[in-house]
Amino acid sequence: MKTKFGMAAVVMIALLGFAFMPAPKKITVKGSDTMVILAQKWAEVYMKSHPETVVQVTGGGSGTGIAALINGATDICNASRPMKQSEMDKLKERYASLGVEIPCAKDGITIFLHESNPVKELTLKQLSGIFSGKTRNWKEVGGPDQNIKLYGRENSSGTYVFFKDQVVKADYAASCQTLPGTAAVVNAVSKDKWGIGYGGAAYAAGVKHCAVKKDDKSPAYVADTETVKKGQYPITRFLYMYLRNKPTGELKAYIDWILSPEGQKMVAEVGYFPVK
Repeated sequence: MKTKFGMAAVVMIALLGFAFMPAPKKITVKGSDTMVILAQKWAEVYMKSHPETVVQVTGGGSGTGIAALINGATDICNASRPMKQSEMDKLKERYASLGVEIPCAKDGITIFLHESNPVKELTLKQLSGIFSGKTRNWKEVGGPDQNIKLYGRENSSGTYVFFKDQVVKADYAASCQTLPGTAAVVNAVSKDKWGIGYGGAAYAAGVKHCAVKKDDKSPAYVADTETVKKGQYPITRFLYMYLRNKPTGELKAYIDWILSPEGQKMVAEVGYFPVK
């Protein structure tokens, strides 16, 4: 009986101890598909050294992440474009805050071509003509007499918005096939000899990088550490984290780590470019 009572007491003490263990600290991250592989890498490495913290990462696009931030459904919104004024107004209306913008990495939106495509460089004006549908044949930009096939992102994507606003400067051609993620764009171009697509620099396996020129008189560059750092690559952008309010506690610790040399090292390892 004593033995049974002793075992029961041990079990009860263990259960009571478990009951009083602090719950894991959870940080939710949602948004940009461009940033998913980077955000997952950050979360994976951080949780190894901070087992008391759970970082949950999902994609869905920058617009989806911003909506989740406004609705209170995520702690961090990842975005590959700046927030719009209308979105900040919604944050202000609900939380009396314009939000907190944290540039956490840089990206050079890369132009993807099939590896066999002889075209090596394009100007911003030529890219605008191609993705707006005004230029439909590769011979118009120094290539062979073949129709151009367009691949791009869906309209919830920050990359879609940034590329449209900064490069196309018009509506996308109706013939542009929209795909849910840069990996899907790269995959499509890798299988289409006359295809062209755009997306984050970290997603570029199996395709050729097309060099980009600001104009006819400028040199052509591909996105790499030096050209992005010096502002030479013409389609460079920041990647952002957005918060509703100034971070505190574990959320602040996580963001501080992302901006630290260790966190920024992850940026380069994934294929993007550090901000520091």
